[in-house]
Amino acid sequence: MKKILLLVTLLSSLAASAQMITPERKRYMRPRKDEECALVQNVTKNTDEDSQKDATMTRVAYRPYAEMLTAIDAQREMNRWADSTYQRRLRLLPPGGELTVTMYRRGAANADPSLLSLSAKDKEGKEVFTQVLAPGSGRFWNQDQYKSVRSIPFVKMETPQPLTLTIADAKLKHSFEYIVEVR
Repeated sequence: MKKILLLVTLLSSLAASAQMITPERKRYMRPRKDEECALVQNVTKNTDEDSQKDATMTRVAYRPYAEMLTAIDAQREMNRWADSTYQRRLRLLPPGGELTVTMYRRGAANADPSLLSLSAKDKEGKEVFTQVLAPGSGRFWNQDQYKSVRSIPFVKMETPQPLTLTIADAKLKHSFEYIVEVR
């Protein structure tokens, strides 16, 4: 009787530990260009189909400083801004560009951006950027998914180069990997 009880306990603990271990995200053979941002390549499989299946999609977009400056100049021409307005907007531009992180999760509490931590490394493996996002909640997106978007000022690089950006989700225990072409 003790052997059966011990066997049942062992099997139940193994089953519980197997549920705690989340599978590693599938990876592409070669990084795949993102449809929305030409400067970002997706290393881990992270598609809309994944989002529909298990509600774990995370997207990244990068806008370089030069592109943001061009947009402000175009707005200045259209809106006929005063010089003070233009100077204020110009001062607010992040010198390294802007990184936008969008997460889709099931349930508003799961779409809290503070669950994500970002880390960017250069070719040599040296960490050049790290950040934990500010807390918040997601907005209803579709069906049972919630969407949360955060824009982050990115680090200015001396020379244009690709960086490996890893986004770790503390609740899901998943890591999403991207290659960002910083300009």
